[in-house]
Amino acid sequence: MDDSRIIELYFARDNSAIKETKTKYGKLLYTVSYNILKTREDAEECENDTYLSAWDCIPPNNPQILSAFLSRITRNLSFKKLKSQTAQKRGGNSITLPLDELIAIIPDSNNEISQLELTEILNNFLRSLPSRERQVFICHYWYCDSIKDISRQFGFTQSKVKMMLSRTRQKLLDHLLKEEVYI
Repeated sequence: MDDSRIIELYFARDNSAIKETKTKYGKLLYTVSYNILKTREDAEECENDTYLSAWDCIPPNNPQILSAFLSRITRNLSFKKLKSQTAQKRGGNSITLPLDELIAIIPDSNNEISQLELTEILNNFLRSLPSRERQVFICHYWYCDSIKDISRQFGFTQSKVKMMLSRTRQKLLDHLLKEEVYI
């Protein structure tokens, strides 16, 4: 079923919207969550919570790209769960996420740039990248795919993926400087 039809089901408050969403996007949502949480049970819980959240926010939201909308919900729920788990461990295992690598590059919320402006700058940056470089960057920083998984998916060595990500982060920093996000 195509996305527009699934969204129509949500707007009609038809329970089959959740079934159709799970059929089309269940594996993607589970993978996104699993890449962050690393446990089957927690990933399944976040996947299921995503369906409830989608039910609650469609309508009034009418997402243009349903997969991105759902993935964002899943990522947010997974990060929230991870934060809760690591807080409970009180300094237990240190978990490093791919996004930690970007913290030094992307300005914090105290900067005068609005989130909407930053989103547009980042989208322009991503559009400017060659296709493979953009795909590797998104796989790692959006879907939290591991270096190993990315190298297998694209047929690259792990060192090539690491170098590609390092160079892309430097390009992003240069782009942010050019856009005067940092002064």
